[in-house]
Amino acid sequence: MTAIYPGSFDPMTCGHLDIIKRAAKFSDRLIVAVLNNAAKTPLFTVEERMGMLREAMEAEGLKNAEVDSFSGLLVDYARSRDVYLLIRGLRAVTDFEYEFQLALTNRMLDPGLETLFISTSTEYLFIASSVVREIAQAGGDISKMAPDYVCERLRRKFNEHI
Repeated sequence: MTAIYPGSFDPMTCGHLDIIKRAAKFSDRLIVAVLNNAAKTPLFTVEERMGMLREAMEAEGLKNAEVDSFSGLLVDYARSRDVYLLIRGLRAVTDFEYEFQLALTNRMLDPGLETLFISTSTEYLFIASSVVREIAQAGGDISKMAPDYVCERLRRKFNEHI
């Protein structure tokens, strides 16, 4: 079975990588789909985010995972890839409320689309991309929150803006 793990991944964190590795264990093929949302101004381009994800999958030896990008509705993207299973990561109860609403909305738009929630490992419960960005921008240590290559790209990105 093929599954899609969608997200903005701006930037990818250790929590995202945890979900990717675990989802790849029970799916024949996992598509990590980067959302290209024209309404938001991300720190990294879609291509940069995809590159970091590819680097992560290669470093982890995930042969059944691939990276793609999409814009528009996730249900339309899933249909275009002939996929009926979405993976969503959960950190806290507040995540569940939002993710549950999205899952029900997606199912209303496409009754054949299922969502599987995976709770992140305990050590990553507090990590959010926005927090990683803020700490990195302030020059703080994010080495336990994101893979080394992501930390390096964040350092470079913020040094470009100084």
